Amino acid sequence: MQTKILVTGGTGMVGRHLKDLGLSAIYAGSKQADLTNYDKVDELFEFIRPTTVIHLAAKVGGIMDNIKNPIGFYEDNIYINTNVVKCAYKYGCTRFIGILSTCIYPDNLDSALYPLTENRIHEGPPTVTNFSYGYAKRCLDVQLKCYQKQHGVQYSSLIPCNLYSEYDHFEGDKAHFVTSLVRKIALAKIENKDYIDLFGTGKPLRQFMYAEDFAKAIIQYVKSNYNADLNIATPEVFTIKQIAEIALEACNATHLKIKWDNSKPDGQYRKDVSDNNFKQLFPSFKYTLLKDGIKKTFDNYFHGLASKRI
Repeated sequence: MQTKILVTGGTGMVGRHLKDLGLSAIYAGSKQADLTNYDKVDELFEFIRPTTVIHLAAKVGGIMDNIKNPIGFYEDNIYINTNVVKCAYKYGCTRFIGILSTCIYPDNLDSALYPLTENRIHEGPPTVTNFSYGYAKRCLDVQLKCYQKQHGVQYSSLIPCNLYSEYDHFEGDKAHFVTSLVRKIALAKIENKDYIDLFGTGKPLRQFMYAEDFAKAIIQYVKSNYNADLNIATPEVFTIKQIAEIALEACNATHLKIKWDNSKPDGQYRKDVSDNNFKQLFPSFKYTLLKDGIKKTFDNYFHGLASKRI
């Protein structure tokens, strides 16, 4: 049987990188189907009948959006994941790759357990700031394991650390830390400010991976015959403060001062994960250094922003 790949969330950040890298697939975005609606998902799968699904689609947002709208982040993602997996199996999809997030990992585990391995997912609740999103993503992990156990299909998960790139959201509720940071630096340079404002204390630890790297990892995994749940994460682990300083240097903006707003939440203190299992399967895989990925992201965004203001 010829492989036919469907990428849900195909018009988002990782989907766009997959397309740039030449992965032959059908890239479905929200315009193709409302994935919270079972009938629409059923119609999509009946028409496409993929043999492989890369499930990127999700309701996502920044820390404040997650705190303010927990019901939407739980229910929408539960509907999306349930509908897509059910229809994938119904229409004969034999391989399903669900994309999770390190937000699913427990908060406040013993420091000796870090970096976290894939078997730690259910050892405690996720952090309160991403509680509903984290549990919805965990439910996808459970769902895929159930289908694999009951039907013998190759349904598995990839778990990336935090992602960023020039294809990410830069403003509004969907913006994540690195791209929001890049935007603030770009605006400060254009507006001749001497500082940027950032949330929290700068103390939490984070792994940030250039999204094109994750797209490359997905392609390698798809081309293999592996069926294992895998963390995929850069070995670089920095505090938020260090990431901000790296970004200032990468964006040629070391003259900018950082004003920390301690009244705003820090989020989860740490959730760094081990990619040892992934690297054992793909030992030659290389990650983009944070400073280089941020520079690529900034150069692309700043050029576009500056062009609009001319």
